[in-house]
Amino acid sequence: MIAGETHAQDTRRRSAGRSGRAPLSAAATSPKPIEQPTAAGINAPQFGSDVIADALRALDIPYIALNPGASYRGLHDSLVNYLGNSAPQMLLCLHEEAAVAIAHGYAKVTGKAMAACVHSNVGLMHGTMAVFNAWCDRMPLLLLGATGPVDAVKRRPWIDWIHTARDQGALVRGYTKWDDQPASPAAAREALLRGAWIANTAPRGPVYVNLDAEVQEARLAAPVLTASAQRYMPEVTQAAPAALLKQAAERLAAAKHPVILAGRCSRGETAWQERITLAERLGARVLTDLKISASFPTDHPLHAGAPGTIAPVPEAAEALRQADVILSLDWLDLAGTLKHAGDVKAEIIQVSVDHQLHNGWSMDYQALPAVDLMLACEPEQAVSALLDALPKTPAKPLPAAQPMKLDLGDGLTVNHLAVELRKALGERPASLTHVSLSWNGASWPFRHPLDFLGSDGGGGVGGGPGISVGAALALRGSGRMPVAVCGDGDFLMGVTALWTAVHYNIPLLVVVANNRSFFNDELHQERVARMRDRPVENRWIGQRIDDPAIDIAGMARAQGAQGFGPVERPDQLAEIFAKAIATVENGGVAVVDVRVEPGYSPATTAVMARSSD
Repeated sequence: MIAGETHAQDTRRRSAGRSGRAPLSAAATSPKPIEQPTAAGINAPQFGSDVIADALRALDIPYIALNPGASYRGLHDSLVNYLGNSAPQMLLCLHEEAAVAIAHGYAKVTGKAMAACVHSNVGLMHGTMAVFNAWCDRMPLLLLGATGPVDAVKRRPWIDWIHTARDQGALVRGYTKWDDQPASPAAAREALLRGAWIANTAPRGPVYVNLDAEVQEARLAAPVLTASAQRYMPEVTQAAPAALLKQAAERLAAAKHPVILAGRCSRGETAWQERITLAERLGARVLTDLKISASFPTDHPLHAGAPGTIAPVPEAAEALRQADVILSLDWLDLAGTLKHAGDVKAEIIQVSVDHQLHNGWSMDYQALPAVDLMLACEPEQAVSALLDALPKTPAKPLPAAQPMKLDLGDGLTVNHLAVELRKALGERPASLTHVSLSWNGASWPFRHPLDFLGSDGGGGVGGGPGISVGAALALRGSGRMPVAVCGDGDFLMGVTALWTAVHYNIPLLVVVANNRSFFNDELHQERVARMRDRPVENRWIGQRIDDPAIDIAGMARAQGAQGFGPVERPDQLAEIFAKAIATVENGGVAVVDVRVEPGYSPATTAVMARSSD
């Protein structure tokens, strides 16, 4: 840090220096020519699905990820022969779960809904886990489905009957913000406008629009009038009352040991800098979480310990116990975090609109927290308002930065993987699109809002590859290298998403932390065995992914990617990572199989037990 600089100024200068370098080649930043259809010479909507396609274009949807199906063959034709497979461009996927996950990953970078399309009831069933991930991650998603024909006399024997459901939206209604099944082209257009508006309005989340096959395929009886999409999607801002903001500012200014829980915040750089400025003015310790995207620089002197996964690390827990005022910026699982920390006596100021989304089906809203002051707005609005109300000078000098402790261990561990990967990347700007459950937050500092994009949201194993492809799509041309660190189980369930990345020239580096086990469940079986006084040596049965060992690199090559490994010694990592990074810099997809020792960070292992264990 340059003398006289604040940490915020230092971060801006370093970020500007890093972002000034574009490490990817022209091949990596220029997409292949899209699958260009033969010109059909159609310039006006003729069928219901043409109106639906027009609505997607009016919404400025750039891509629609899909696995094809006859239930929406009308829309498919309109996307190709009416719109020319452009704006939106179709992204062919090998599984509906990958299609939805790609849209989820795209939103994690952009904050805006991309579209995905799933075939009838069976395609929706395939994609439901990815919808749930996006829901828990509070990411916008415009999901299109299809059914029918609803009119029974127009159904083909057998297949149309088993692929028609009376209330298809019920499959996902517990974890979508809204769903609809419009009965006319004009109603379908309105449903898409409404759905995109709802999805992109905080608290954000997925919506589902189910299209009757007959509505899509019927010829228009009369023109459907067009209108500006933006007039039907007004920006919705929520601000806390001035009196409550004044109270919050007064309590924070008077606090001797304030703490900020930097939770679900935007990817914007201005908002990132404002969070840093707020912490520095208050002299507040700051906590972040690996379940959600980067929200504060983790090597800042005010950051309390490494970001955790399930509960705060000891340094963070101690900061919470010492706190007199805690400002929660839409923190994920506020009550659970305070419970894990122990004897927390602080006043709680909660900033969130998440309560507007809670329902009776899903428990993802977590335990009910005790709150002394509620600011019902998004964190960005609250932080800006608090900065206006607080004194402009810092409350106290910044403490000395405390280096995070990292034990590499004797064998090849995930910590080795992380340290060597950072060395190999050097000064290249990189975005961690996903990390494994074994990831140690102390191994990789986050200094930019796109340095880390959080977890899969709903704990749905298999989401990592698809989410990473979607994030890499959104990052293409940004100069940032997308890097995913997936567990072997996660990779194996979602590996076919990589075919889409290769096919559409979406550069991506995937590193598989391969412990050859569903290791999380090994620990659970050991815990049960100890509680029941049974042999812990049997914990591996039904868990180990071995005998035969799976050829991870071979599975990557089968999707068209470059496969490397298996890497079995720490001294092999540097050379292999250099080759894989070169592949991505040249526009390719690279997968590195690193056979790590099983194990989690001590902080993660310590809190994995239930209270009943």
